[in-house]
Amino acid sequence: MSDHLQFSAIFAAPFGEQLWAGLQVTLWITCASWLLAMSVGTFLAIMRMSGSGACGKVVTAYVAYHQNVPMLVHILLWYFGIASLLPTGIQAWANEHHGEQIFAVMAIGLYMAAYFSEDIRSGLRSIPSGQYEASRSLGLGYLKSMRYVILPQTFRIAMPPFINHTVLLFKNTSLAMAIGVAELTYTVREIENQTYRTFEAFFIATMFYVLVCLVLMVVGAITAHMTRIPTTSK
Repeated sequence: MSDHLQFSAIFAAPFGEQLWAGLQVTLWITCASWLLAMSVGTFLAIMRMSGSGACGKVVTAYVAYHQNVPMLVHILLWYFGIASLLPTGIQAWANEHHGEQIFAVMAIGLYMAAYFSEDIRSGLRSIPSGQYEASRSLGLGYLKSMRYVILPQTFRIAMPPFINHTVLLFKNTSLAMAIGVAELTYTVREIENQTYRTFEAFFIATMFYVLVCLVLMVVGAITAHMTRIPTTSK
């Protein structure tokens, strides 16, 4: 085999198809985990800001736990620990439907929910108290006030940290290879083992990660600019 760089060997059949499939799995895990993280994070932030002492303590414990334990440990716990506690029927179903991907999404999504909830809580605290009072004066309850008045403004304020944590979530999907998820890093590792083109394989993987991260940041910056709350000068 030639010592010169041969990037074409990485894209040759069947490796090109494997690389594309790995990227698709990475993007699917990213999207599914993001939706789970955003949903759970919003729920946690609303609970924490509800004024209930018990809810506040539960959410604080949840956030502290997930922020102080590595994501890899969460992924391993979900796949090897929690999965083994499920009923046999559910375990069999998961094994037939890419259970490793499902548990990776659960672990990553619930982990990042702790960070998203803090982003949303910061946004909620930046909303003027008059907004809460005005929504209540219109006859809206706590949940309706959050849905129609407070949260739309909160998401716009919290857009910059959302972008940063979305990029972090995307990069951390590579940890799913630890439980056998055939995402991009796992696929590149397999291609490298078969082609012995170590530099080429991981250079291409690096470029894919850089490209997607740049796209996320650009799209996020444009979205943040378009949804920015205009400031009024007195």
